[in-house]
Amino acid sequence: MARYLARRLATSLVVVIGISIVVFLLLNAMSGAPGRSVLGPSASPEAVDAFNHKEGFDRPVVVQYLSYVQGLVQGDLGRSYKLNQDVGELLAQNAGRSAMLSLAALLLALAVAVPLGIYQARRRNRRSDSAITAATFMLYASPQFFLAVVAIEIFSVQLQLLPAQASQSRSAFVIFTDPRAMLLPILTLAAANIAIFARYQRSAALDQLGQDYIKVARAKGVSERKIVRSHLLRNSSLPLITLVGVSVPALLAGNLVIESVFNYPGLGLLFINSLAREDYPVLLAYTLIGGVLTVLGNLIGDLLVAIVDPRIELS
Repeated sequence: MARYLARRLATSLVVVIGISIVVFLLLNAMSGAPGRSVLGPSASPEAVDAFNHKEGFDRPVVVQYLSYVQGLVQGDLGRSYKLNQDVGELLAQNAGRSAMLSLAALLLALAVAVPLGIYQARRRNRRSDSAITAATFMLYASPQFFLAVVAIEIFSVQLQLLPAQASQSRSAFVIFTDPRAMLLPILTLAAANIAIFARYQRSAALDQLGQDYIKVARAKGVSERKIVRSHLLRNSSLPLITLVGVSVPALLAGNLVIESVFNYPGLGLLFINSLAREDYPVLLAYTLIGGVLTVLGNLIGDLLVAIVDPRIELS
Protein backbone atom coordinates (compact mmCIF):
# COMPACT_ATOMS: atom_id res chain seq x y z
CA MET A 1 0.00 0.00 0.00
CA ALA A 2 2.81 2.40 0.87
CA ARG A 3 4.57 1.72 -2.42
CA TYR A 4 1.34 2.23 -4.36
CA LEU A 5 0.66 5.50 -2.52
CA ALA A 6 4.20 6.77 -3.14
CA ARG A 7 3.94 5.95 -6.85
CA ARG A 8 0.58 7.68 -7.18
CA LEU A 9 1.82 10.74 -5.28
CA ALA A 10 4.87 11.00 -7.54
CA THR A 11 2.70 10.74 -10.65
CA SER A 12 0.29 13.33 -9.28
CA LEU A 13 3.14 15.73 -8.54
CA VAL A 14 4.42 15.46 -12.11
CA VAL A 15 0.94 16.16 -13.45
CA VAL A 16 0.53 19.21 -11.19
CA ILE A 17 3.88 20.59 -12.34
CA GLY A 18 2.83 20.10 -15.95
CA ILE A 19 -0.47 21.87 -15.31
CA SER A 20 1.29 24.80 -13.66
CA ILE A 21 3.66 25.17 -16.64
CA VAL A 22 0.87 25.10 -19.22
CA VAL A 23 -1.38 27.48 -17.30
CA PHE A 24 1.46 29.89 -16.57
CA LEU A 25 2.55 30.01 -20.22
CA LEU A 26 -1.01 30.47 -21.48
CA LEU A 27 -1.83 33.30 -19.09
CA ASN A 28 1.58 34.85 -19.68
CA ALA A 29 0.83 34.93 -23.40
CA MET A 30 -2.67 36.28 -22.79
CA SER A 31 -1.54 39.04 -20.47
CA GLY A 32 0.77 40.57 -23.09
CA ALA A 33 1.98 43.68 -21.27
CA PRO A 34 0.96 43.30 -17.61
CA GLY A 35 2.07 46.80 -16.77
CA ARG A 36 -0.27 48.32 -19.33
CA SER A 37 -3.13 46.13 -18.09
CA VAL A 38 -2.57 47.14 -14.46
CA LEU A 39 -1.78 50.84 -14.91
CA GLY A 40 -4.33 51.44 -17.65
CA PRO A 41 -4.13 52.82 -21.18
CA SER A 42 -3.39 56.36 -20.02
CA ALA A 43 -0.13 55.37 -18.29
CA SER A 44 3.09 56.58 -19.91
CA PRO A 45 5.47 54.08 -21.54
CA GLU A 46 8.08 54.94 -18.92
CA ALA A 47 5.67 54.12 -16.07
CA VAL A 48 4.71 50.83 -17.73
CA ASP A 49 8.37 49.87 -18.22
CA ALA A 50 9.18 50.77 -14.63
CA PHE A 51 6.28 48.66 -13.32
CA ASN A 52 7.24 45.67 -15.49
CA HIS A 53 10.84 45.91 -14.30
CA LYS A 54 9.85 46.23 -10.64
CA GLU A 55 7.56 43.20 -10.81
CA GLY A 56 9.97 41.16 -12.95
CA PHE A 57 7.73 40.97 -16.03
CA ASP A 58 10.62 41.98 -18.28
CA ARG A 59 12.61 38.88 -17.33
CA PRO A 60 12.66 35.70 -19.45
CA VAL A 61 9.56 33.53 -19.13
CA VAL A 62 11.54 30.66 -17.63
CA VAL A 63 12.89 32.91 -14.89
CA GLN A 64 9.41 34.24 -14.21
CA TYR A 65 8.04 30.71 -13.91
CA LEU A 66 10.79 29.60 -11.54
CA SER A 67 10.13 32.68 -9.42
CA TYR A 68 6.42 31.83 -9.44
CA VAL A 69 7.08 28.23 -8.34
CA GLN A 70 9.36 29.48 -5.58
CA GLY A 71 6.52 31.65 -4.35
CA LEU A 72 4.11 28.70 -4.47
CA VAL A 73 6.45 26.61 -2.35
CA GLN A 74 6.46 29.42 0.20
CA GLY A 75 2.67 29.69 0.08
CA ASP A 76 2.63 32.86 -2.02
CA LEU A 77 0.03 32.75 -4.81
CA GLY A 78 0.85 36.25 -6.01
CA ARG A 79 -0.88 39.58 -5.63
CA SER A 80 -3.98 40.98 -7.26
CA TYR A 81 -2.91 44.34 -8.67
CA LYS A 82 -6.50 45.27 -9.47
CA LEU A 83 -7.67 44.77 -5.88
CA ASN A 84 -4.29 45.42 -4.23
CA GLN A 85 -4.65 42.26 -2.14
CA ASP A 86 -2.85 38.95 -1.80
CA VAL A 87 -4.40 36.27 -3.98
CA GLY A 88 -4.17 33.77 -1.16
CA GLU A 89 -6.28 36.04 1.05
CA LEU A 90 -8.86 36.51 -1.71
CA LEU A 91 -9.17 32.78 -2.24
CA ALA A 92 -9.36 32.09 1.50
CA GLN A 93 -12.16 34.63 1.91
CA ASN A 94 -14.29 32.92 -0.75
CA ALA A 95 -13.21 29.26 -0.61
CA GLY A 96 -15.40 28.32 2.36
CA ARG A 97 -18.64 29.39 0.70
CA SER A 98 -17.78 27.65 -2.58
CA ALA A 99 -16.74 24.50 -0.73
CA MET A 100 -20.02 24.38 1.18
CA LEU A 101 -22.00 24.90 -2.03
CA SER A 102 -20.09 22.14 -3.83
CA LEU A 103 -20.27 19.75 -0.88
CA ALA A 104 -24.00 20.23 -0.44
CA ALA A 105 -24.60 19.68 -4.16
CA LEU A 106 -22.38 16.58 -4.18
CA LEU A 107 -24.07 15.01 -1.14
CA LEU A 108 -27.50 15.74 -2.59
CA ALA A 109 -26.52 14.24 -5.94
CA LEU A 110 -25.25 11.06 -4.28
CA ALA A 111 -28.26 10.77 -1.98
CA VAL A 112 -30.58 10.89 -4.99
CA ALA A 113 -28.51 9.13 -7.66
CA VAL A 114 -27.39 6.00 -5.78
CA PRO A 115 -30.87 4.71 -4.82
CA LEU A 116 -32.21 5.93 -8.15
CA GLY A 117 -29.62 3.95 -10.12
CA ILE A 118 -30.24 0.80 -8.08
CA TYR A 119 -34.01 1.22 -8.49
CA GLN A 120 -33.57 1.46 -12.27
CA ALA A 121 -31.32 -1.60 -12.39
CA ARG A 122 -33.84 -3.71 -10.50
CA ARG A 123 -36.58 -2.56 -12.90
CA ARG A 124 -34.62 -2.72 -16.12
CA ASN A 125 -36.55 -1.99 -19.33
CA ARG A 126 -39.76 -1.23 -17.45
CA ARG A 127 -41.68 2.00 -17.96
CA SER A 128 -40.28 3.56 -14.78
CA ASP A 129 -36.73 2.79 -15.92
CA SER A 130 -37.37 4.31 -19.34
CA ALA A 131 -38.97 7.43 -17.84
CA ILE A 132 -36.11 8.01 -15.41
CA THR A 133 -33.56 7.38 -18.17
CA ALA A 134 -35.23 10.00 -20.38
CA ALA A 135 -35.30 12.49 -17.50
CA THR A 136 -31.65 11.95 -16.61
CA PHE A 137 -30.57 12.32 -20.23
CA MET A 138 -32.44 15.62 -20.43
CA LEU A 139 -30.71 16.85 -17.27
CA TYR A 140 -27.31 15.71 -18.54
CA ALA A 141 -27.79 17.41 -21.91
CA SER A 142 -29.01 20.72 -20.46
CA PRO A 143 -26.34 23.39 -19.78
CA GLN A 144 -26.21 24.52 -16.19
CA PHE A 145 -26.92 28.15 -17.04
CA PHE A 146 -30.09 27.00 -18.82
CA LEU A 147 -31.19 24.94 -15.81
CA ALA A 148 -30.47 27.91 -13.55
CA VAL A 149 -32.51 30.31 -15.69
CA VAL A 150 -35.42 27.85 -15.91
CA ALA A 151 -35.32 27.30 -12.15
CA ILE A 152 -35.38 31.05 -11.52
CA GLU A 153 -38.25 31.54 -13.97
CA ILE A 154 -40.37 28.78 -12.42
CA PHE A 155 -39.67 29.02 -8.71
CA SER A 156 -38.82 32.71 -8.35
CA VAL A 157 -40.75 34.55 -11.05
CA GLN A 158 -43.83 32.41 -11.64
CA LEU A 159 -44.42 30.65 -8.32
CA GLN A 160 -42.51 33.18 -6.17
CA LEU A 161 -41.48 30.42 -3.77
CA LEU A 162 -37.73 30.99 -3.64
CA PRO A 163 -35.48 34.04 -4.07
CA ALA A 164 -33.75 34.44 -7.44
CA GLN A 165 -30.52 35.57 -5.79
CA ALA A 166 -28.41 33.43 -3.50
CA SER A 167 -27.66 34.57 0.02
CA GLN A 168 -25.14 37.40 0.21
CA SER A 169 -23.91 36.36 3.63
CA ARG A 170 -20.14 36.14 3.98
CA SER A 171 -20.40 33.19 6.35
CA ALA A 172 -19.07 29.86 5.10
CA PHE A 173 -22.06 28.18 6.78
CA VAL A 174 -24.61 30.21 4.84
CA ILE A 175 -26.31 26.97 3.75
CA PHE A 176 -27.41 26.45 7.37
CA THR A 177 -28.10 30.10 8.23
CA ASP A 178 -30.07 30.93 5.07
CA PRO A 179 -31.11 27.61 3.47
CA ARG A 180 -34.08 29.05 1.57
CA ALA A 181 -31.87 31.37 -0.47
CA MET A 182 -29.39 28.55 -1.18
CA LEU A 183 -31.90 25.95 -2.31
CA LEU A 184 -32.00 26.90 -6.01
CA PRO A 185 -28.19 27.12 -6.43
CA ILE A 186 -27.70 23.74 -4.74
CA LEU A 187 -30.44 22.02 -6.73
CA THR A 188 -29.17 23.44 -10.02
CA LEU A 189 -25.56 22.48 -9.32
CA ALA A 190 -26.60 18.99 -8.24
CA ALA A 191 -28.91 18.33 -11.19
CA ALA A 192 -26.30 17.40 -13.79
CA ASN A 193 -24.38 15.23 -11.33
CA ILE A 194 -27.56 13.37 -10.39
CA ALA A 195 -27.95 12.44 -14.05
CA ILE A 196 -24.34 11.27 -14.41
CA PHE A 197 -24.17 9.39 -11.10
CA ALA A 198 -27.51 7.65 -11.65
CA ARG A 199 -26.43 6.35 -15.06
CA TYR A 200 -23.16 4.99 -13.68
CA GLN A 201 -24.90 3.47 -10.67
CA ARG A 202 -27.50 1.80 -12.90
CA SER A 203 -24.85 0.27 -15.16
CA ALA A 204 -22.75 -0.96 -12.23
CA ALA A 205 -25.81 -2.39 -10.46
CA LEU A 206 -26.91 -4.20 -13.61
CA ASP A 207 -23.47 -5.77 -13.88
CA GLN A 208 -23.57 -6.93 -10.26
CA LEU A 209 -27.09 -8.31 -10.52
CA GLY A 210 -25.81 -10.80 -13.08
CA GLN A 211 -23.04 -12.08 -10.83
CA ASP A 212 -23.13 -15.55 -9.28
CA TYR A 213 -23.07 -14.35 -5.66
CA ILE A 214 -26.38 -12.51 -6.18
CA LYS A 215 -27.93 -15.63 -7.71
CA VAL A 216 -26.66 -17.78 -4.83
CA ALA A 217 -28.05 -15.35 -2.25
CA ARG A 218 -31.44 -15.42 -3.92
CA ALA A 219 -31.34 -19.23 -4.13
CA LYS A 220 -30.72 -19.34 -0.38
CA GLY A 221 -33.86 -17.32 0.20
CA VAL A 222 -32.14 -14.07 1.25
CA SER A 223 -34.57 -11.16 1.05
CA GLU A 224 -34.16 -8.61 -1.74
CA ARG A 225 -33.73 -5.81 0.78
CA LYS A 226 -30.81 -7.59 2.43
CA ILE A 227 -29.25 -8.42 -0.94
CA VAL A 228 -29.40 -4.77 -1.93
CA ARG A 229 -28.15 -3.48 1.41
CA SER A 230 -25.42 -6.04 2.13
CA HIS A 231 -24.17 -6.97 -1.34
CA LEU A 232 -25.40 -4.89 -4.25
CA LEU A 233 -24.98 -1.42 -2.77
CA ARG A 234 -21.33 -1.79 -1.79
CA ASN A 235 -20.09 -3.61 -4.89
CA SER A 236 -22.00 -1.49 -7.39
CA SER A 237 -20.80 1.75 -5.79
CA LEU A 238 -17.10 1.13 -6.48
CA PRO A 239 -17.09 2.73 -9.96
CA LEU A 240 -19.00 5.66 -8.51
CA ILE A 241 -16.23 6.37 -6.00
CA THR A 242 -13.78 7.09 -8.81
CA LEU A 243 -16.39 9.17 -10.62
CA VAL A 244 -16.97 11.28 -7.51
CA GLY A 245 -13.24 12.03 -7.34
CA VAL A 246 -13.24 13.16 -10.96
CA SER A 247 -16.39 15.24 -10.33
CA VAL A 248 -14.71 17.48 -7.75
CA PRO A 249 -13.13 19.81 -10.35
CA ALA A 250 -16.35 19.63 -12.38
CA LEU A 251 -18.18 21.05 -9.37
CA LEU A 252 -15.58 23.82 -9.19
CA ALA A 253 -16.23 24.61 -12.85
CA GLY A 254 -19.97 24.43 -12.24
CA ASN A 255 -19.58 27.00 -9.51
CA LEU A 256 -18.49 29.48 -12.18
CA VAL A 257 -21.90 29.31 -13.80
CA ILE A 258 -24.06 28.89 -10.71
CA GLU A 259 -22.34 31.58 -8.66
CA SER A 260 -22.49 33.97 -11.58
CA VAL A 261 -26.19 33.40 -12.32
CA PHE A 262 -27.27 33.49 -8.67
CA ASN A 263 -24.74 36.20 -7.71
CA TYR A 264 -23.26 34.02 -4.97
CA PRO A 265 -20.03 35.44 -3.48
CA GLY A 266 -17.64 32.52 -3.89
CA LEU A 267 -14.62 31.45 -5.89
CA GLY A 268 -16.61 31.12 -9.10
CA LEU A 269 -17.90 34.69 -8.95
CA LEU A 270 -14.41 35.86 -8.01
CA PHE A 271 -13.05 34.17 -11.15
CA ILE A 272 -15.72 35.74 -13.38
CA ASN A 273 -15.05 39.20 -11.97
CA SER A 274 -11.28 38.69 -12.27
CA LEU A 275 -11.70 37.66 -15.89
CA ALA A 276 -13.65 40.84 -16.61
CA ARG A 277 -10.96 43.05 -15.09
CA GLU A 278 -8.07 40.95 -16.48
CA ASP A 279 -6.73 40.12 -13.03
CA TYR A 280 -4.30 37.43 -14.20
CA PRO A 281 -2.75 36.44 -10.84
CA VAL A 282 -6.22 35.48 -9.57
CA LEU A 283 -7.04 33.62 -12.80
CA LEU A 284 -3.77 31.72 -12.61
CA ALA A 285 -4.32 30.73 -8.97
CA TYR A 286 -7.89 29.60 -9.58
CA THR A 287 -6.96 27.54 -12.64
CA LEU A 288 -4.06 25.96 -10.79
CA ILE A 289 -6.37 25.04 -7.91
CA GLY A 290 -8.72 23.41 -10.40
CA GLY A 291 -5.84 21.32 -11.76
CA VAL A 292 -4.70 20.32 -8.28
CA LEU A 293 -8.24 19.33 -7.34
CA THR A 294 -8.50 17.21 -10.48
CA VAL A 295 -5.34 15.32 -9.59
CA LEU A 296 -6.26 15.10 -5.91
CA GLY A 297 -9.77 13.88 -6.71
CA ASN A 298 -8.42 11.11 -8.93
CA LEU A 299 -5.85 10.14 -6.31
CA ILE A 300 -8.39 9.98 -3.49
CA GLY A 301 -10.82 8.05 -5.68
CA ASP A 302 -8.19 5.46 -6.60
CA LEU A 303 -7.11 5.05 -3.00
CA LEU A 304 -10.67 4.64 -1.75
CA VAL A 305 -11.40 2.01 -4.37
CA ALA A 306 -8.19 0.19 -3.45
CA ILE A 307 -9.16 0.24 0.23
CA VAL A 308 -12.77 -0.80 -0.30
CA ASP A 309 -12.05 -3.52 -2.87
CA PRO A 310 -9.25 -5.88 -1.70
CA ARG A 311 -9.18 -7.54 -5.12
CA ILE A 312 -7.37 -4.54 -6.60
CA GLU A 313 -3.65 -5.09 -6.93
CA LEU A 314 -1.70 -2.36 -5.20
CA SER A 315 1.83 -3.46 -5.98
